[in-house]
Amino acid sequence: MKVNNMLTNEIDLRKLVIRSYHVDKVEFAEKAKISDSCLSFSLSKIDNIITKYPSIKEISVKIIKPNEHNIWTNSIMDILPISVKVLGNLGEGITHTITGAYVMITGVDEEGTQVAEFGSSEGILAERLKLGRPGTPSENDYIVSFDLVLYEGKGVVREAIIECHKACDDFLEDVRLYLKAMDSKLCTEKYKFYDKIRKNGYKVAIVKQVAGQGAMYDNFILPASSSSVAGGRSIIDMGNMPIILSPNEYRDGAIRAMT
Repeated sequence: MKVNNMLTNEIDLRKLVIRSYHVDKVEFAEKAKISDSCLSFSLSKIDNIITKYPSIKEISVKIIKPNEHNIWTNSIMDILPISVKVLGNLGEGITHTITGAYVMITGVDEEGTQVAEFGSSEGILAERLKLGRPGTPSENDYIVSFDLVLYEGKGVVREAIIECHKACDDFLEDVRLYLKAMDSKLCTEKYKFYDKIRKNGYKVAIVKQVAGQGAMYDNFILPASSSSVAGGRSIIDMGNMPIILSPNEYRDGAIRAMT
């Protein structure tokens, strides 16, 4: 709804509400849930996920506790928050998100070739991941490692990389459904963001370059739900043409890196 404030010459175009639910423990359980600040994942669907995607040979999920980063990791494809759209389209309405835990997608093929295009990032995680930066976990956050083994030669096949991200979405589906139904009164933080037009204000545009060269060197734009793949379109398929996003679409997870 557009609201014209005659006193300030502002027009409100859209409002995005983000409710955060903080967790201080992550574990495996029979069912996915969020309870008493504990995030539980179920591994019951992993075998079904593997059979769904022909490029994937194995999937292993590991919980990395805070300050326990001196471990080996395969090349990192993406690090993403666990978020879900509750109401409205991307960039408006209501979004629920988890703080205190992130998901890390990594991969290698069965011959040991790392899933990477221009330089791989395998090695000791503490030496490969800068913590506490925009888009990365802090030292106090849990990391859910979603590690894939692809069949030989599939690490440089674009469809295989897309399968990896879709498989991760499938794994997160139960947690996202639970998160979507969380009582708003239980959120630990709540933020309201407005897309506004200020008639006498500056016209500001931020230009962000994203990769679109093939294989995993790709980005998906405007998925159906926050920080997911489903419903999104590859920047390559769109001809690497400029896309205009609102500030709240960007804030709501409109760009999904496939690297």
